[in-house]
Amino acid sequence: MLNIKKEGTAEDLTVVLEGRLDTTTAPQLDEELKASLEKAKNLVFDLKALEYVSSAGLRVFLSAQKVMNRQGSMTIKNANEEIKEIFDVTGFVDILNIE
Repeated sequence: MLNIKKEGTAEDLTVVLEGRLDTTTAPQLDEELKASLEKAKNLVFDLKALEYVSSAGLRVFLSAQKVMNRQGSMTIKNANEEIKEIFDVTGFVDILNIE
């Protein structure tokens, strides 16, 4: 299960994720982002309550990064140690701005 909460404005958007971002829930996040990124200049993912991310979830982050490369910036914040390790092992630390 994944809870998605959007905060801020259309241009300065924070997406707070809670639960698991996996094969089952990644399409839900992808649809939310497609509907929300049109006007975004600054996108922040707050992962403080995210427990797990799979390769399907990583693809959603990568897709969002490609969009934001054209129109602004994207930052990932508050990832736990397990998720940071997933980003590190997959090489996503070199692709994404992770704080």
